[in-house]
Amino acid sequence: MAKLAFLGLGVMGGPMAAHLAKAGHEVTVYNRTTSKAEAWAATHGGRFAATPREAAQGAEFVMACVGNDDDLRSVCLGEDGAFAAMGSGTVFVDHTTVSAQVTRELHALATAQGVGYVDAPVSGGQAGAENGALSIMCGGDAADFDRAAPIMDAYARIARRMGESGAGQIAKMMNQICIAGAVQGLAEALHFGEKAGMDGRAVVEVISQGAAGSWQMQNRHATMLDGEFNHGFAVDWMRKDLGICLAAADDVGAALPVTALVDQFYKEVQSMGGGRWDTSALIARLRKFGDA
Repeated sequence: MAKLAFLGLGVMGGPMAAHLAKAGHEVTVYNRTTSKAEAWAATHGGRFAATPREAAQGAEFVMACVGNDDDLRSVCLGEDGAFAAMGSGTVFVDHTTVSAQVTRELHALATAQGVGYVDAPVSGGQAGAENGALSIMCGGDAADFDRAAPIMDAYARIARRMGESGAGQIAKMMNQICIAGAVQGLAEALHFGEKAGMDGRAVVEVISQGAAGSWQMQNRHATMLDGEFNHGFAVDWMRKDLGICLAAADDVGAALPVTALVDQFYKEVQSMGGGRWDTSALIARLRKFGDA
């Protein structure tokens, strides 16, 4: 069992930290809203800290799951940042979906002070975090990943090193690109079926057993048909992620025409007031605007 810090207790971070505590690790948590950290500690038996530095003091591993590049820099750097308390031989594991650029920047700073740094974005959504069944794509030095992997086992279905620093974030971008296309395709199919007078549930029962089957189809078709969009990864966060994908594609010279189009569709969902709806809300856009 290890002494750990966990920074960020949102819909993903809170359950992940809880799995670490349940596994027997000594966990100190930090959250920007201190009352949330205090409540987590009262529920799960850990400690809470007022700053990332305080949470990281004496920890062997520091895990983070925050919002974006700037949020990650804020919990790592500065007088109150986690890096200020981390000594040689400790490992920082970042579960946030951020740019490969900030990942490599922070990896370099960590390495300079003898701290390991693993970029480890996750896939599986809130349900995956709550059930301890996340897919984790990792980048960084092999020795640091090997040390962190047994810790991540508390909430991972699979955790695999994809390459050097930033490789985990690139893999997560690929994941989001796949999801964007899959959800749009499912939304179009269900919308088309509605217009053609088909029973969407009956059709999905059949086609999900063939080549069209997917996680999105299995887990989201019924709620999409019912217009329920309050149980998954938010549109606002998906747009953040797709923005990272599109910027990285420009850097490496890759073409992402479908991703760029779906990103604009999500922008329209935001304009409908659906920024906090989950990503399956693409069908709501089709119902409002048709296929324009």
